[in-house]
Amino acid sequence: MNISLLINGADRAASSGRTYDRIDPFTETLASRAAAASLEDVAAAVDAASAAFGAWSKTGPGQRRAILMKAADIMDSKVAEFTRLMIEETGATAPWAGFNVMLAANILREAGAMTTQISGEIIPSDKPGSLSMGVRQAAGVCLAIAPWNAPVILATRAIAMPIACGNTVILKASEQCPGTHRLIATVLTEAGLPAGVINVLTNAPEDAPDIVNALIAHPAVRRVNFTGSTKVGRIIAETCGKYLKPALLELGGKAPLVILDDADIDGAVNAAIFGAFMHQGQICMSTERIIVDAAIADQFVAKLAARAGQLPAGDPRGHVVLGSLISLDAARKMEELITDATAKGAKLVAGGKRSGTVVEATLLDHVTPDMRVYAEESFGPVKPIIRVAGEEEAIRIANDTEYGLSSAVFSRNIQRAMAVAARIESGICHINGPTLHDEAQMPFGGVKGSGYGRFGGKAAIAEFTDLRWITIEDSAQHYPF
Repeated sequence: MNISLLINGADRAASSGRTYDRIDPFTETLASRAAAASLEDVAAAVDAASAAFGAWSKTGPGQRRAILMKAADIMDSKVAEFTRLMIEETGATAPWAGFNVMLAANILREAGAMTTQISGEIIPSDKPGSLSMGVRQAAGVCLAIAPWNAPVILATRAIAMPIACGNTVILKASEQCPGTHRLIATVLTEAGLPAGVINVLTNAPEDAPDIVNALIAHPAVRRVNFTGSTKVGRIIAETCGKYLKPALLELGGKAPLVILDDADIDGAVNAAIFGAFMHQGQICMSTERIIVDAAIADQFVAKLAARAGQLPAGDPRGHVVLGSLISLDAARKMEELITDATAKGAKLVAGGKRSGTVVEATLLDHVTPDMRVYAEESFGPVKPIIRVAGEEEAIRIANDTEYGLSSAVFSRNIQRAMAVAARIESGICHINGPTLHDEAQMPFGGVKGSGYGRFGGKAAIAEFTDLRWITIEDSAQHYPF
């Protein structure tokens, strides 16, 4: 499949004529061949977005909403095409692809609903005869950088609210799924989005630093949002700081699932299985640390290990729960984490085997801080179980990480769980549910090394608009001199 750039409403080859290949991680066959954008293409995309901004920012909320709602229906109709691309480009399973399309379509609908919620306020003024207003206006050209792991959800999230707020957008597609990301723009174009409102750049992996730097540095780019690793997020943040560009960053995670001694054990097992192993653990909210009170640990671990051992893993085109990891390097990292932990005293209680890019659902019990899997984001199906002596130690371990995105607490005592949740350093916390959960209207984001800013619903309006103070005054007012 050949993937073109989208610039000013037209499919384009890269100005240099270069392309790059994305290989199916499971079959090792060609998944897609995409245009490798140059700096000349970057300039063309920004110019197109800049030219389209004037008219789009003045387009009424009803028209913007209608386009986004139509795009949602079109996206739903293309679930088979999205699924094929996600399987081939990223090794995802069909259920994960289907969920991506469903939630992404809802993100478009939520963004459409927000077009009439971009409101301001009248602020009392001490100046007689003066009307003072706080008014939100579209910021300008927005750069969106989206990852491969939940490609339809996260790329749609990166562009939907900026467009709803009256901005124009450049989507820098992930090198791992150019076809999947490009199809999102096709959906919006078919829905009637004017030329230049969305532009898509695909680039060869080796060109990414230069492409991203040029995009952020361009004077016409006014906002940046990035979802990806904390390592790259720091580079994005530094670059945005250099050019004084506001950034919304949703980065890595090491989500703790805290299971207190009065937890519903079966409920906690269900949440752990889903949160830890959905999409092979390659989700920013994936359960990355299972922290369980020692008083119930033996019973909990036995049930969890039995469930994990029953999860089928293999060809993502088959009837499996765990498909392919994104690359062979990612799969080999899982083996390294297992070897390191077991050498230092961890007990392998489920899984542990790798076949190519497929790794079984794996649980390591009795994990301690000197093991890599304790602190490193595995971003795969290898999960540590950490036993603790009581609530205070559970909270300390939950916060013993550079990350702070999602978390969860299990307890039958809701007041107790609320008190624990208040002390966990994370942007998201679920009580008696998995760490893995997302809805289009919720304020989504993290703290600490997991980034800053919020996607989702009304919270995102502030990220993609400028708040201006505008007054209407008495031209005959008195001045002191």
